Amino acid sequence: MTQVPLAPATPSRLLGAALLALAASMASSPALAQAWPAKPVTLVVGTPAGGSVDAYGRALADQLAKQTGGTFVVENKGGANGNLSAEQVRTAAADGHTLWLSTQAMFTINPSVYPALKWKQADFKPLAKGIESPLVLVTHPSVPAKTLPELVKWVAANPGKITYASFSPGTPSHFLGFQLNERFKLDMVHVAYKGSAPQITDLLGGQVVLGFTQLQAALPHVQSGKLNAIAVTSKDRTRFLPQVPSLAELGHPDLTSTVWFGLMAPSATPKPVLDQIQAAAVKAQADADYKAKLEAQGFDVPQESGEAFAATVAAETARWARVVKATGFRAND
Repeated sequence: MTQVPLAPATPSRLLGAALLALAASMASSPALAQAWPAKPVTLVVGTPAGGSVDAYGRALADQLAKQTGGTFVVENKGGANGNLSAEQVRTAAADGHTLWLSTQAMFTINPSVYPALKWKQADFKPLAKGIESPLVLVTHPSVPAKTLPELVKWVAANPGKITYASFSPGTPSHFLGFQLNERFKLDMVHVAYKGSAPQITDLLGGQVVLGFTQLQAALPHVQSGKLNAIAVTSKDRTRFLPQVPSLAELGHPDLTSTVWFGLMAPSATPKPVLDQIQAAAVKAQADADYKAKLEAQGFDVPQESGEAFAATVAAETARWARVVKATGFRAND
């Protein structure tokens, strides 16, 4: 057999071989091959512009842009209590460039109250809890009660005549009122609103006289005396209303509940990309200026991500499933 002589190893051939080896190395390294962000990232918010979730989303978008040098845009996709936003992210490319800013109610309660969801929790990976805040039980100044025992006594003396407002059906604002009825054998009538703004408006006007509402929405009105704060739903008192007791402090720890907004990604997103997004979110949470911006709006900025956040989601999903079953509540799709 005749041997074919090998071509001499010229400098150009050596350079070409080196470039091929580098390309092969990059292709075999997911972290290098899938750098994030590689294009603009859309943060899909399941509420209209101008609300609390939107404010969080825009603060996060600004912070992530500063950290990564990438472009981050907020897209508001309201409707069906956040389910339309979940569907949009679920059907988008799972490449880390379309993310969901979910709320506690959307992610942990909707699966129990909507009988025909087009998404499921397993479609998403919880990456980081962005903000957290208790609800506050407030009353109109016309209500003679100033403490929880006084409020219970007053409502009990007026069966079927007292209305309580929630900022949306199928949320802790709704179900905590149900639990108060159940706990103290009361007969309050539930009035559901489409958001904290109209709920607060009617509480201020006295059309409804009490309700669990978002701390951020109620805070200025409590401070001005236009609403009375009876209790907060965090485990301990909140630094934003240090004079107001918690329901746990008053002997009702099972009524503890907080509202949170969190960053979710499609579960099918490659793990190296998920790791990069989570790391960026954790870094954002630790930034002093970013935290101060959100705290100025009445939010706490927790340091909870990854498996710890997933465990919170699992525990809260189980808790609210039991409450939803007890109420018999079902939402319209």
